[in-house]
Amino acid sequence: MVMRAPLSLLCLPCAGASAAAYLRWRRFLPPWVRVVPVELPGRGIRMGEAFFEDFDALVARLCAEQAEAMRGDFAIFGHSMGALLAHGVSRRLQALQRRMPRALLVSGCAAPSRRDPERFDGKEDDASLIAELRKQGGTPEEVFANAELLRITLDVLCADYRVCRSHVHRDAGQPLPLPVHAFAGREDDIAPEAMSAWVAEAGGAFTLDWFEGGHFFIRQHEAAFLAALGQRLEQLAAAETPAVAGLPRTHLEAAAMSGRGSI
Repeated sequence: MVMRAPLSLLCLPCAGASAAAYLRWRRFLPPWVRVVPVELPGRGIRMGEAFFEDFDALVARLCAEQAEAMRGDFAIFGHSMGALLAHGVSRRLQALQRRMPRALLVSGCAAPSRRDPERFDGKEDDASLIAELRKQGGTPEEVFANAELLRITLDVLCADYRVCRSHVHRDAGQPLPLPVHAFAGREDDIAPEAMSAWVAEAGGAFTLDWFEGGHFFIRQHEAAFLAALGQRLEQLAAAETPAVAGLPRTHLEAAAMSGRGSI
């Protein structure tokens, strides 16, 4: 059995959710992977804190708060809004010339260059937010049946949509000096080419794995997804040492696996 060095996997939640959902992953990922659920202000154990509604301000806060977790080897994972934040954190670390992640892992999110700026327009009132939750799936019926839980969920979702709406894509002119591994659901409404466009962010290897299911395929087909995630992390652990921020990696595969024939 190959002994692997410890790797922290910082996990950022989707809009309207708490990072606590990632806790269960500790039972399924390799033991050398330290799952670090990154809770955002205004939810979960941070419910008493004020929401952030500006993307850049939230990214800056995350980089400051997670400085300790990012001292050793680490990678960043995010689903949906979490993927956008994970990319933002990686870009900020690059700009600050801080230690970079070993990889950026994103799921259920169009590449920053392919996002629809009008995606969140008209989604401020309760009715439209509830309709969105129903459309995306992944929200337990118990939440809709409990007025208090639904109120909390809608308030978090509304604030998170403002974060997403405030995101501005800035062409950095160069890819991140790291691999990017993307994951997508075949029944999600994100266009395949919008997922494939993550290749432009990858200065190292790029992979795109497809799964059955919609936007929340990571829950609908959790076992298959976590097996693929574990495989990508195993490949990462077997690769070279981390890159220094701003400097390119060497000897990294740069092949884009964007076909729907993957996992």
